[in-house]
Amino acid sequence: MVGRQKEEDVTVPSRRALITGATGLLGRAVYRKFRDHDWDVLGCGFSRARPRFEQLNLLDATAVQKTVQDFQPHVIVHCAAERKLDVAENQPEAASELNVVASGNLAKEAANVGAFLIYISSDYVFDGTSPPYFEEDKPNPLNIYGQTKLDGEKAVLQNNKGAAVLRVPALYGEVERLDENPVTVLFDSVQHSHKYTNLDDMQQRFPTHVKDVATVCLQLSERNLMDPSVKGIFHWSGNEQMTKYEIACAMADAFNLPRNHLRPSTDTPVTTILRPLNAKLACSKLESLGIGQHTPFRIGIKESLWPFLVDKRWRQTVFH
Repeated sequence: MVGRQKEEDVTVPSRRALITGATGLLGRAVYRKFRDHDWDVLGCGFSRARPRFEQLNLLDATAVQKTVQDFQPHVIVHCAAERKLDVAENQPEAASELNVVASGNLAKEAANVGAFLIYISSDYVFDGTSPPYFEEDKPNPLNIYGQTKLDGEKAVLQNNKGAAVLRVPALYGEVERLDENPVTVLFDSVQHSHKYTNLDDMQQRFPTHVKDVATVCLQLSERNLMDPSVKGIFHWSGNEQMTKYEIACAMADAFNLPRNHLRPSTDTPVTTILRPLNAKLACSKLESLGIGQHTPFRIGIKESLWPFLVDKRWRQTVFH
């Protein structure tokens, strides 16, 4: 009886994951993925944090250290970043503080507690002139955002030799507002069929569901806990190549909406911010580890956008 009591008292230590940027599109998906797989998850955010998530200013090194030391995570997935290209262009110092300095500091704190850190980076570290891009290919960012993400990668790997960098392209998923995301914001143009809309038909994009990236983060974390040599730079991407025009057409097709008002444009966009023409990421490194998941765009976009249908009648037929 005594022996049995001792056996029942033995508790299996829970796996703990800390997610930064847990209020954002990707962060929400990563938080849910780890939580749904029985991890003890602490989600951190800043402006939109409370009441659901813990408020944490990543620029406050003391606060970051306290949070990491108190929670003692096994894994940190660093989703927080300045992702808006125009903000990075107009406020380069602020973008660098968050994307580079804060990331390097978080990597250092992760190393101090022995946590595996995944830093979410971008395909914009490449110039898009010679795809596909493998992990060992030389980056050459065309804009300030891409430069800050590349500098963030370097800061992370310098401060934490056991960390991972996960480069991803244009993301989409279940948004809180259509304009939360550069992919889903196109749905407004799709639905307003009374108005002709010109859409870029030049730059190649690879829309990637945040659920797939969250799955990769979980699989990468679980693999690293078994084998710490699984680290360094990795790529993950959707496998369907589309221009902005083709994405909008695919949205219309997914919901059986008209698309004659959508017009392909091959004019050079009126903007001072350069973007890579085709920064396709090669994902064979993760695939060789048995890591990855691809949600077909038609399915993923339907799941993500049906709550935003203007014509409610379509909701009754959208899944039939």
